[in-house]
Amino acid sequence: MALVSGIKSVLSGSAEVVLALGIEVQNTVKAIYGADILAGAGWFQRRKDGQAYFFPGQFSDRAGAYFEKVGREKARKAFARWYRNSIENARLCPTAQEFDNKTADLEAQGLMEPTPRSFTDHLNVFDCSKVSDGASAIAIVSEEGLKRCGVSVSDAVEVVGIGHAADDITALPEDLTRLTTVAHAVKQALTSAGITPADLATVETHDCFTIAGILGMEAIGLAPEGKGADFVIEGHTARDGKIPVNTTGGLIGWGHPTGATGVHQAVTIWEQLTGKAGNSQINIPADRPYGLTVNMGGDDRTVVAIVFKKN
Repeated sequence: MALVSGIKSVLSGSAEVVLALGIEVQNTVKAIYGADILAGAGWFQRRKDGQAYFFPGQFSDRAGAYFEKVGREKARKAFARWYRNSIENARLCPTAQEFDNKTADLEAQGLMEPTPRSFTDHLNVFDCSKVSDGASAIAIVSEEGLKRCGVSVSDAVEVVGIGHAADDITALPEDLTRLTTVAHAVKQALTSAGITPADLATVETHDCFTIAGILGMEAIGLAPEGKGADFVIEGHTARDGKIPVNTTGGLIGWGHPTGATGVHQAVTIWEQLTGKAGNSQINIPADRPYGLTVNMGGDDRTVVAIVFKKN
């Protein structure tokens, strides 16, 4: 929302240069207390509805529904592959929380069985994003602002599409296997940019949990409904796949300092589209000069999607 507010300020002509900041400190309290604080992004009356960890519980329910839809074995394999991709990408980014992760067999680790008595029914701890401290910042400028800052056009990326959608925070999802608010926001952003998912070179999506990553592929339109697991298992979201996703590790690999996550997604896309991503750099095809960020609030309750274009 800080990014969107800054973008709209520049578009309105009320500002030439806006700095968007994201900051979060989570490690001042134990995880169980932090989970309850973060649950403030959900509907209060369900915060203790059978789950000590609110959002892990919500997305565990989504995972269980997805098991019924596509089969548990396939879904768990997809979760494990998503986890592997996340850590492998994080190992290439020095600022990532999992940069020093040395686990040899990541998919085996990701396949660890959930422990319902101590955590959730359908997700293990490796399916979850990190408790994180972090901060990110990025400048949003007009063409005149670029000149004032002394920044060349080649060192900037263009914002070409924005989508923002919100749903009723008090209501339960109509279908636990669909991220309908994500789908709506992404459709807005792609339509305003005049492109389709096939035009994207890379995506930064809100994988607060592995199941959110899988469902995100379907909501964005990269995979048909019910085929997100196959899409990931087949390697299409890996850094050498059809559409590299979360190239610095995403929320699971890089970390999820919640207030800083959306801004960091924009930083990662900027790095990739300007060739400044270092060891995590991927190829940006000339005919697909676009990157997409998708940032979620709550359990698919409010979503911002932004399309960026390489200059």
